[in-house]
Amino acid sequence: MQNKFNRITWAVAIAAAAFASQANAGGYQINEQSVSGQGYGHAGRSSNVNDATIVFGNPAGMSFLDRAQLTAGGTYLNVNSRIRNAEATRDFGAGPVPVEGTSEGDMVPGTLIPFAFYAHPVNEQLAFGFGVYAPFGSKTDYEDNFVGRNLGNYTELRVISAQPTVSYRFNDQWSIGAGITYNRVDGELRRQVANPFNPVDPSADLDARIEGDDDGWGYNLGVIFQPVPETTFGLTYRSKVSYTLTGDYRATDPSGLVDMIAPERLNRDAQLDLTTPETINFSITQQMSDRLKLMAGASWVRWSRFDEIRVTDPNDADGPPITFEQQDYSNAWAYAVGGEYQLNSQLALRAGVTLDFTPTSDQYRSARIPSDDRRIFSIGAGWTPMDNLTLDFAYSYLTERSTRVDQERGDSVFVPGTGLVEGVTSTYSADYKNEAHGFGAQLTYRF
Repeated sequence: MQNKFNRITWAVAIAAAAFASQANAGGYQINEQSVSGQGYGHAGRSSNVNDATIVFGNPAGMSFLDRAQLTAGGTYLNVNSRIRNAEATRDFGAGPVPVEGTSEGDMVPGTLIPFAFYAHPVNEQLAFGFGVYAPFGSKTDYEDNFVGRNLGNYTELRVISAQPTVSYRFNDQWSIGAGITYNRVDGELRRQVANPFNPVDPSADLDARIEGDDDGWGYNLGVIFQPVPETTFGLTYRSKVSYTLTGDYRATDPSGLVDMIAPERLNRDAQLDLTTPETINFSITQQMSDRLKLMAGASWVRWSRFDEIRVTDPNDADGPPITFEQQDYSNAWAYAVGGEYQLNSQLALRAGVTLDFTPTSDQYRSARIPSDDRRIFSIGAGWTPMDNLTLDFAYSYLTERSTRVDQERGDSVFVPGTGLVEGVTSTYSADYKNEAHGFGAQLTYRF
């Protein structure tokens, strides 16, 4: 039971943060790998070849570049959250007791997301490229006295990917590409856990923190079909990536009871296997005139892979699972339309709209991931003051559908004087309204 106490904390915190941050819809997947693409809502992600960011969007597109180029930039995300009707309870078996605390909201700090790509056409058929970017990332940092602190008050997860890529163009119509991704993930998660020897006193709660990391390999494939010069179709597949996240659990006991009676409960090893799902993106770019081109795209993520959290003891591989939780994620879609207008030889104007649907269900939405379906409105511009240099700028406004969190979880505690183990149940419910502003800038230099 002591192992279960620690592993439950690890499982729910790490798995929720990792998968939420990678959710294509309604979570915290990072789409900001191209500011030029951000301007038209990434509607032409797989089919519109603007610069070296096509290394990420569709590796087949590198063969359509006329010369080597380097693109680097970043997007600053400013997220605002409002929390209403927040309530929390703890139940030790005699009925729920209200938990006192605050619900200030705005728990996602502003974050700069950088990227850099290089693409090098060797000849008219063959091209190589390389990219470094952040495909996933999540951070929520509630105030110290957050009313839902027993469910989760801090989540940070970072993924950095490096991607060597090659593409080959068979003729004027067909091109293919492939890339290998090396992905490094690390994170830190915290919550307040009811003291197993004094669960009635909130001031005796343990400050539980988990740190873990791992790396994994994946790949992506792309194809571009251009039946006529004015029409381009693009299709990209990004593989699943498997991780075995390992790390340690550390808890601080302000009362000293756990440290005195069962110090082994304050430091533990833990292990959790995660598999992030496949992603498919399809888009079309249509050149309507010399100045105007329109784009439309759709993305699908196989989030039904994330059906449960299953934690095992690395020191007891043949034993039963330490904990099991149903997640019930659904496959998610996102759709985008956008356009670009070449105002003159130096200035291009862009705009786009994206609809991003959540994979989460109302039953399992948590305080760490209080998100829902999204609408994203984007504008942007590309300025080319000289032939070998382009500066791109973009702004996006994201608004989520108002959503509600109704969350419950249990921990094991000792009944004083009996040596028996029973459960304490913590609940948290609140209404959330989230919005975000994204400000992007990038530079492309052509050699």
